[in-house]
Amino acid sequence: MKTRIFKFFLLFMSTAVLTVSCDKDDDTPGPTCSDGIQNGTETGIDCGGTCANACEEEPTCSDGIQNGDETGVDCGGSCDACTESINLAAISPITEDLTLEVQNTYTLDGQVSIENGATLTIPAGTTITAGAASGDETSTYIIVQKGAKIDIQGTSSEPVIMTSDSQSPGDWGGLVIAGDATTTKGTDATAEVGNIIYGGTNDADDSGSIEYLIINYAGAQINPESQYNGLTLYAVGSATTISNVAILNGTDDGVEFFGGTVSASNFYLENNQDDAVDWTEGWNGTLTDAYVLHTEAGFSTAVEADGDNGNPSLVNFTAVSTVGGTALQFKKESGATITGLSLTGYDTSIDYRDGGAVTNVTIEGATSDPALTYDAAATVDPAIFSWATN
Repeated sequence: MKTRIFKFFLLFMSTAVLTVSCDKDDDTPGPTCSDGIQNGTETGIDCGGTCANACEEEPTCSDGIQNGDETGVDCGGSCDACTESINLAAISPITEDLTLEVQNTYTLDGQVSIENGATLTIPAGTTITAGAASGDETSTYIIVQKGAKIDIQGTSSEPVIMTSDSQSPGDWGGLVIAGDATTTKGTDATAEVGNIIYGGTNDADDSGSIEYLIINYAGAQINPESQYNGLTLYAVGSATTISNVAILNGTDDGVEFFGGTVSASNFYLENNQDDAVDWTEGWNGTLTDAYVLHTEAGFSTAVEADGDNGNPSLVNFTAVSTVGGTALQFKKESGATITGLSLTGYDTSIDYRDGGAVTNVTIEGATSDPALTYDAAATVDPAIFSWATN
C-alpha cells in the first residue's frame, strides 16, 4: 500500500512540474518579429534580439556622442541643426554654385569672389561678418564678378545681414557687383577697386536678385580719392532685381551706380558719410521709394550725380536732415527725372557744382529750381523699413 501511495505521489509531482513548465513557456513566447508588439527577445517592436532587423538607435542630442540619426555630435537629424564657423575668404574664389546655410556662422577677412558662371545663394536670416585686420579693410569685400550671380533671399522677418565685427564705419568694402550692361567707360572697363572688369553691351544682363539686405559699416578707404561704398553696382543690367535694402553707417556712399541699366526699390540709407545715393557713367535705371536720413554732420549729399546724363529716374525720394547740408548735387552734365521729391532740413536743396543746365533735371514735371526748398510732405514712410531699423 505504501508503495502505491509513493508512486502516485511521484506521478503527481511530475505532472505538476510539467504543468508549471508549460505555463512558463506560454507566458514568455518567442519573438514574432512581425506582429507590431515587442515580445520574446525583441529589444524594440519587431526588432533586436533574435529578429533579423536591428533596432534603430535613438538620438540622445545631449550625451556628447553621435548616435541615432544625428549627423554630428548631438546635432542634425531630429536634433537641432549642426553649426559650423566658415571663413568665406578661405573658400574664395567660388567657382561653382554655393548655397549658404542659415545656422552657420560666416565671416570674411579678405576678398570673396564669385566667379563667372557661379551663383552664391544666401538664405533668409544669414549673417556675414567682416573681420579685417588693421590695414586689410580695402581687401575685405564681396565681389560678384561679371557673368556671376548672387541670390539674397532675405525676408522682412529674417533679413540677410552683412556687417563687421568691430562695428565701426569703414571696417570693410561692402558688396560689389560687376555686370555686362553699357557704361560710358566702354566694354571690359577696369574698376577703381580690385581691378574688377565690368561693362559690355547687354543692357538686360542678369546679376541675380537681392531681397531684404542690411549692409553695415562699409566704406573702407582705398586712397585719398576713393573709398568703397555699401553697395557698388558696376554696369549692372536691367534683369537684376534689387529691392528692400538698408545701408547704414558707411564712410562713403550708400549705393553707387557706375553706368548700367539696373533699377532698384525700397532703399533705406542712414548716416552714410559721403553720398547716400551716387551715380556716374551714364546710369539710366530707376530708384523707387528711397528714404535718406542724416543725423550726423559732415556728410556730402543725399544725391550726387556725375558724368554723362543717362537721365535716370527717382520716384518717391524722401530725404531728411537734422544737421543741414546739401540735398541734391549735379556735376558736369548729369541730370535726372524726379517725381515725389520731399526734402526736409537741408541748407541747400540743389547744387549745380559745375554750372550744369538746370534743364538737365526735371522735378514734378518742371525744370528744377535751386531757389525752391522742395520741402514737401514725405513721399516715403520710414515705417516700411522697420525690418532694418528696429
